[in-house]
Amino acid sequence: MRLALQLFAIVTLLRISTCSVTAEEIPAISNGNIHLRGTLTNSKLVFEQTGKGHVAFIGGSITQMNGYRPMVCEFLQEHFPQTKFKFTDAGIASTCSMTGAHRLTRDVLSQGNVDLIFIEFAVNDDQDAGHDSVHAIRGMEGLIAQVRRHNPKADIVVTHFANLGMMETIGKGELPVSIDAHRRVCEYYRVSTCDLCSELTELIKAKKTTWELYGGVHPKPYGNAICTAMIAKLLQQGWAVESTVVTDHPVPDKLLDEGSYVWGRLAAPETAKRDEHWTVSIPDWKNIKGSFRQQFGGLKLLHSNKVHSEFTYTFKGPSIGIYVLAGPDAAALEMIVDGQDHWRGVNLFHRHSTGLHYPRTVMLAEGLDAGEHTITVRISQARDALSRGSAVRILNFALNSKP
Repeated sequence: MRLALQLFAIVTLLRISTCSVTAEEIPAISNGNIHLRGTLTNSKLVFEQTGKGHVAFIGGSITQMNGYRPMVCEFLQEHFPQTKFKFTDAGIASTCSMTGAHRLTRDVLSQGNVDLIFIEFAVNDDQDAGHDSVHAIRGMEGLIAQVRRHNPKADIVVTHFANLGMMETIGKGELPVSIDAHRRVCEYYRVSTCDLCSELTELIKAKKTTWELYGGVHPKPYGNAICTAMIAKLLQQGWAVESTVVTDHPVPDKLLDEGSYVWGRLAAPETAKRDEHWTVSIPDWKNIKGSFRQQFGGLKLLHSNKVHSEFTYTFKGPSIGIYVLAGPDAAALEMIVDGQDHWRGVNLFHRHSTGLHYPRTVMLAEGLDAGEHTITVRISQARDALSRGSAVRILNFALNSKP
């Protein structure tokens, strides 16, 4: 009964803001796509016993937007009225779990111990990054392993949002690559999940709702209310497990994938040794074609548009990437690691780069040993057929080594 009243409160909040949502329009949530692994009682006990709580959200635009995140915050505040919450919003549009694993420390863990964290990257790993299973695993395992290391007592909830292609795959009895990869990591680490994509597919098949009513990839308030109802139901199930002591969550003895970004972090680009054609400064955005998101305005980037210009960078660890803004003039790169005898190429241009300086992480090298390495990078004469230039704009290096 208490859960029903709380979900009704969520819908009431929506009705006030949209004047179009009623309690009867929110379909009943099944148990089949809510997967409780272990417990979620640590966060409940911390909220009740200390009167404080740090709740974080990391993901792409679905997290950044005014959607499920503020609804979940409202639900938590109503459930624990005496608790003073700190809510951290670490959603950045277009970013995938690979970027998330590298920016987690900067955007979340640096804010202090997290008691409960919500992770959302299934859609962006699918439609934006187009990750294969390996890289979707490495990103998600990097996120979860870092949270567990930072605070072994932190509760984690992973939510799989939806797009039409992913739902079509589910309708065929299969799992989309990103959801399957994230599920494998969550099962391995005993992390709870809300498979909203599967739930929505079933609700639509049963004619209990529609994709249009739900609202699309970026859900309308109605669609976000369905997500919030799933999360609330999962939390209630997890909180119902008998426990009076906050304990560490179990951690596997070895990684699911040794290449996962479990030490992922972002490093400033100005330490790279570069020729005279590279500069670290704020790009002259007013005179550069293509839109860009204001959150990146005012940031100093390592950038050049001179073909064959080079920089070198020394780092430790098994992988290195660059977190870039790839716009209509995005270049292709060539690189060698530790003086190898052949150059490897990578294209920075993304299909969304045609009108936007698109934030993405591009891996330059993986599968290295844990020691020190030096990479030499140069702008290639070749470039994507749709690119209108040879520009490279680097926000950060993406490293994967113990600090």
